[in-house]
Amino acid sequence: MACFLVSTVEAAVVTVAAKIAERKEAKIALNGKKPENAVKISFSRKLKWLRNMLWGGSALLAFEHVWHGEIVPWFPFLTAAEDPESFAEMLREVSTVGVAMAALVTTVWLGMVGVSALIEKRAAKAKSEKEEEA
Repeated sequence: MACFLVSTVEAAVVTVAAKIAERKEAKIALNGKKPENAVKISFSRKLKWLRNMLWGGSALLAFEHVWHGEIVPWFPFLTAAEDPESFAEMLREVSTVGVAMAALVTTVWLGMVGVSALIEKRAAKAKSEKEEEA
C-alpha cells in the first residue's frame, strides 16, 4: 500500500546527509581535491551507495503500487487513504513492512561498508609494505 514511503523518507534524509558530508570533506581536503594515493573511500561516497539503494528500491516499489492500482493520480493518491479502515491497515503495513524493508536495505549497506573497510585496510597495509621495501 504505502510501505515504500519509509524508504523514500530515509532516502531523502540520507541524500541531505551525503551532501553535508561531501561539503565537510571538501573543506577538509586541500583545495577540495583528494590526494592521488588515497586508499580510503570517502564517507560521503558510501552514503551515496545507501542513497542509491534506497531511491532505487523506493522507485521500484512505487511503480509496483501504481501497477496494482494502489497509487492513483487524484487525491488522496493512495487508495488506502480513502476510508478509515484501509488507512489503519496502511499505517500498520508502513510500520511493519516498510520499516523492515528500510532496515534490511540499511543492514545490507552496513555490510557493504564493513567489507569495503576490510579491503581499504588490506590496501593500506600493502601500500605501507611497499613503501617500507623501497
